[in-house]
Amino acid sequence: MEPSLTYLDHAATTPVRAEVREAMSPYLGEIFGNPSSSHRFGRAARAGLEQARRDIAEAVGCEPTQVVFTSGGTEADNLAIIGSAFAAAARGRPRRVAVSAIEHKAILAAAHTVATLGGEEIILPVDASGALRLDALDAALARNPAVVSVMWVNNEVGSLQPIAEIAARCVAAGVPLHSDGVQAFGKVPVDLRDLPIALLTLSGHKLGAPKGIGALVVRDRGLVESIIHGGGQQYGIRPGTENVAGAVALGCAARLAAAEQAAELPRLAALRDQLETILLRDVADLMVIGASGTRAPHILTVAIAGTDSETLLMHLDMQGVAASGGSACSTGAVEPSHVLCAMGVPRDLALGQLRFSFGHESTTADVERAAAVLPRVVARARKLSGALGRA
Repeated sequence: MEPSLTYLDHAATTPVRAEVREAMSPYLGEIFGNPSSSHRFGRAARAGLEQARRDIAEAVGCEPTQVVFTSGGTEADNLAIIGSAFAAAARGRPRRVAVSAIEHKAILAAAHTVATLGGEEIILPVDASGALRLDALDAALARNPAVVSVMWVNNEVGSLQPIAEIAARCVAAGVPLHSDGVQAFGKVPVDLRDLPIALLTLSGHKLGAPKGIGALVVRDRGLVESIIHGGGQQYGIRPGTENVAGAVALGCAARLAAAEQAAELPRLAALRDQLETILLRDVADLMVIGASGTRAPHILTVAIAGTDSETLLMHLDMQGVAASGGSACSTGAVEPSHVLCAMGVPRDLALGQLRFSFGHESTTADVERAAAVLPRVVARARKLSGALGRA
């Protein structure tokens, strides 16, 4: 990355780490076999795939046989929601799913798909901090859904859910809990040895692995049915020839994230807090989203009155600072984020949403650069907004 550029969009994607490139490189070259083949080429590929499963299992606290590789977080989320609904129907239970209002669009769209297939979606509200309303969860659990899905750490605002309490209530009701852990793993403690989470989504490119690889941890294979069909790979839950190089990359990235987590948590929190303090001081009418609740350390989302996200991002990019208007999966939308709307942020303020997110390569210099640039960018955006308003 050029020294003059500041990348603060790690929640969207991360650079591939050198250790990950080195680990996966042989599987893009001499170890090229199909892991389902019985000859030595296939066995070599299978060995890499199984080691990746062991690495991920050790990192998150599950069994290697519970790791199902996918093409990424979106596929894993769809498998968890739609696959759970299919499995419930096979057992004579309703195709009913309950998901929080601030889930990733992959979860919300999958829940809507269940409804279009004759099932039902229950949307669970959150409070102003982004925390799930537990009274609403209890009401949903009383209706015996096939699965409850609550994102561990929200990708847009960093809200950290009381996941242990949510899991306990789901277990008491006999309902499986799925959590999208894409923004949680490596940033907050994630250990399934201590938490009865039935299904957990992971994504490689948020951890320093390449795009196109993810995983769904499936604690009980009877909880989901496949949503794609083919051979019997991965216990029939996710058939198709496995992406061995990608799996090895995810295994390496997971191992590194778990090893570095204890040191990274306070470091990332310090960077976030430093930027937050400066922006609150130097930018008038700026609101920190989710500040009243518990947040993950790597995401700072603000809303700035009198501006809009697209203008802010354009001018930040011109000044060499990369940030996001929220979720990178929703770029181009002219409406405010569904997450901010669910949290009760006024529409006019929500239109000025900015997300700064930190990662392995983030430094104090990045914070200082963004903090120096943003007040000038906000002034330009407000001036432009005023000029357009008079036109």
